[in-house]
Amino acid sequence: MRYTVLAARIVLGLIFVVLGLNGFLLFMPPPPHIPGNAGAFSGAMFASHYVYFTSGAQVLGGALLLVNRYVPLALIVLAGVILNILAFHLTMWPQALVPFPVLVVVCWFVVAWPLRAHFAPIFTAKV
Repeated sequence: MRYTVLAARIVLGLIFVVLGLNGFLLFMPPPPHIPGNAGAFSGAMFASHYVYFTSGAQVLGGALLLVNRYVPLALIVLAGVILNILAFHLTMWPQALVPFPVLVVVCWFVVAWPLRAHFAPIFTAKV
């Protein structure tokens, strides 16, 4: 199990560092046609420069995973990004949902599960 978590952490870190850097440097071309609302949303992210914020969060979270420092913090940061990726694909571009976003979610859970004790205080109700 230890090697599975290590592999998932490295894969997740690499995915987010590379794709986050792509948001800044655009070394991978975007798809030729993004249909409907998904294309409008993607265009708005680039036109408003919001993509720099999300790409920065991806690079930060991915780098923290790769260097194995502050992993719970990286997982929290990336959880927000992953939820937005899933919402985008489920609501605007469901044909592109499989397999990449699903792989990211599975890797996130594989890395987060052994660290669940670190997240327990977040779910404690304060009276």
